[in-house]
Amino acid sequence: MEWSYLVIAGFLEVGWAMGMKYSQGFTKILPSTLTVIGMVASFYFLSLSLKSLPLGNAYAIWTGIGTVGTVVLGIILFKEPINVMRMICIAFIVFGIVGLKLIPID
Repeated sequence: MEWSYLVIAGFLEVGWAMGMKYSQGFTKILPSTLTVIGMVASFYFLSLSLKSLPLGNAYAIWTGIGTVGTVVLGIILFKEPINVMRMICIAFIVFGIVGLKLIPID
């Protein structure tokens, strides 16, 4: 169950990161409110996952999911640039996430 909590926390991180963009510096009420709710929910689910997962792995995976998801949505929604080096770097993050998941936890 802890891995499910971690994935939920990661997706919520993507949500609040996108919310910050839409809040325009926390000047728009609805996006700002949703961003703060997303932050609290993301931290909550991260904390649940930390009951049994190692801190270093969980934190790296949480931020990795957030990073990759935010980059992908930035490309789709905001027409952010795509280039080979950027995609290679994102691929390294994905490989790191998968690697951390596959490492046996003693």
